[in-house]
Parts: sequence; structure tokens; C-alpha cells
Amino acid sequence: MKTLVSLVALVLFLAASVVAQTEAPSLKDGEHHVVLNGIKQWYRVAGASNHTTPILILHGGPGGNSYNFEHGVGPLIERFATIIYYDQRGSGRSDAPALDTDYTIAEILTDIEALRKQLTVEKLTLLGFSFGGQLALEYALRYPEHVDKLIVQSATNGDLVRTVEFQTYGFLQQAEGSRRSELEHLSHVPVQDVNKRFQDIWDSADHKAVDRFLFVDSQVAALNRRLYDESRLENTGKMAKVIFSTPFRQPSLMDELDRIQASTLVMVGLHDRNVGVDSNREIADALPHASLVIFSRSAHFPDMEEPGKYAASIERFLRLGQQSH
Repeated sequence: MKTLVSLVALVLFLAASVVAQTEAPSLKDGEHHVVLNGIKQWYRVAGASNHTTPILILHGGPGGNSYNFEHGVGPLIERFATIIYYDQRGSGRSDAPALDTDYTIAEILTDIEALRKQLTVEKLTLLGFSFGGQLALEYALRYPEHVDKLIVQSATNGDLVRTVEFQTYGFLQQAEGSRRSELEHLSHVPVQDVNKRFQDIWDSADHKAVDRFLFVDSQVAALNRRLYDESRLENTGKMAKVIFSTPFRQPSLMDELDRIQASTLVMVGLHDRNVGVDSNREIADALPHASLVIFSRSAHFPDMEEPGKYAASIERFLRLGQQSH
């Protein structure tokens, strides 16, 4: 009898070990370049000793990079989770595609899937901020079997006309003098060309206007700009031009979110002038298994303005799964 009990215990132990290896793949910390779909792209693994399902960071922009996240809240999350920082094609430390038109969402998603295969992991937890939040949702729709959990921060919702209209009002709230008059005029003009409206409101904004638009705390805005200068990484604008050239997704992303079954944490700053609280509340409401956290002292980047609360929210979500609204 003791022999039988011991044998059963051994079988259960081996089975548990297989499950643990499946759920927590063996990765090693370090920086890498890998060719994905013919393009050399950059990623870095950190926190591998935690042996958790890796969190893949999807940055915004479009065409930004993961540097500020990597050198901001990232180390707090590395204390309890494995992170993969990743710069998308033509962004940050990754090479650009041969053609300036090869920046579609579909192509970016195939890169993410190719990276997953390269890492030899069965599932990822995706953490996307701003445009990266939309990418996380799009990936979950296309590759649901490879998603463990989703974390989306200040996400765009696929309606780019609504986004640039909201951004117009956001800049207007902070503007003065001739800049205010210009934005007041734009706010009453229907968006005919999303790319042009995007350029009209962003290209004419100076650093101070952008800082007021994206942050509540001026000291955090200054830190963000120091990290940007330190990185020496620039957004070429090529990805944004392609993404904004097709402003209407068919079918609507919002109409498809009910197909996503992964537990999802949606986070947004109360003072977000870039995408807004309402848009992210709608995303959380549309997802079957989502919770919403609103950061009261943050704008578009709660990861920078409330890093402690931000990391704690993620740790709690990963440990407990779905929270309540």
C-alpha cells in the first residue's frame, strides 16, 4: 500500500512539474536581436528568476519604444514577474522594414507571434500601453490560444477619428493665445483626414504643451523628457502615418472585444487627455472578464506618475486574476 501511495505521489509530482514548466517557461535575462519576418528586432528579458509566464511589453506611439517603461516602472514589476521588453519594427532599437508601408497592425501582430515562437513559450501575458494596448487586444483576437492574461493601459480603441477629436480638445484645454484660437477652430471642423489632423495638433505643439497634455506632475514630465533624451531613440513617424491612413477598422474593434476570454486588467489615468477615461471604461465593459483601475493622480502615463500603485495593481491582478469593476 505504501508503495502504491508513493507511486501515486511521484506521478502527481511529475505532472505538477510538467504543468509548472508549461506555465513558467525557462528564460534567461539578457538583451537580444532576432530576425522576425525578415527584420532584425530588439528585445530584453528581465526578472527571469521569477519563473512566471512572461509579460511582453507593447509600447505605444505608434512608433515609440519601450525605453522609458524599461527604466521607469519596469524594475518594480521585475521583482515579481518575468518581463520581455520589446521594440516593434522600425521603432526604438529595432530595424525598419524595407518599405515605409510595411507598418500595418497585421504585420506587427505577425512579428509578435514570431517572437513568441522564438522564445519557445506557449503563452504570454501582454502589457500594452496607449497604441500598444490596442495591439494587445488585437493579438488576443488573432491568437487567443497563446494569451494567458491581458494588461492594457490608456489604450486606443481602434476609432482613430474619435481619438484625434479627443486629442484636439485635450490640447485645447491647455492652450493659450494664438494656439488656443487655432485649436478652437479645429475642434469645430469635422475630421476629414486623420493623418492631417494628427499632424495639425501634434507638430505645432511645443515641448511644454506636450508635457502638460500627457502629465499631471511637471516633475514627472521632466523625468520623461530626460529619459527620452538619454535613450537617443526617436519616433520616425512612419508607423503612425500608416496606422492613421486606415482610421476605420472593419469590423469595429469594440464590436469584437466580447470574443476575448482572457482575464484583463484595464488601467487609465483620471486626467488622460490623450484617449480618455470613458474610452477605457468602454473597453473594460466590452470585455467579458475585465477589471478597471483608474489612477487619480495621473494622466496618460500612470506607470510614471503613480509607479508604486501601478506595479501593485499588476501584482495583485496576476495573483488573483480577474478583479471586480
